[in-house]
Amino acid sequence: METRQRQADRTRETKRKLMEATVECLVERGWSGTTTTEVAERAGVSRGAQLHHFRTRGELVAAAVEHVGAESVEALKRRAETADKSTHAVVELIVDFHASDLFTAALELWVAARTDPELRSQVLELQARLGREVYALALELLDVDDTKPGVKDAVQATLDLVRGLALANQLADDGKRRAHVVRYWARMLEEQL
Repeated sequence: METRQRQADRTRETKRKLMEATVECLVERGWSGTTTTEVAERAGVSRGAQLHHFRTRGELVAAAVEHVGAESVEALKRRAETADKSTHAVVELIVDFHASDLFTAALELWVAARTDPELRSQVLELQARLGREVYALALELLDVDDTKPGVKDAVQATLDLVRGLALANQLADDGKRRAHVVRYWARMLEEQL
């Protein structure tokens, strides 16, 4: 029994290393520079161990983005526990979440999925799942009920706006304009909600 537990722990640790190395690689090198060989080297695991857990680059990358996404949602929840509950503070929290390395890694995956049908199906499923989690968290943080008229559209528009701001920040620091847009949108959202 103890041997089985140690093996499970090693498996978990190997997967964690592979996931973190994959996201680092996506952020630093993009999709084209993220090879399974490069990821295995960064993770400090053998190529065979990497292939044992993930047969293709698409599987590895989708699993890594999902893993880091789930961790990021949990970190966002922890930050929200002690954060100011004003609409402006909540929008800033969501903006910060999307300005992370996770968004950069996910963006690389989305672009690659545009022309890769197999990867596209994985990414669509992943995007839908993470989207639902972030949407539910936004409702909770804003303390609103999306069955009330206009709430669902306002929260979804907020998430779409935030993704756009994160995209604009990919090529150059857009912090000053982003802060202005967040203040403006938070006032509009407050009125809507």
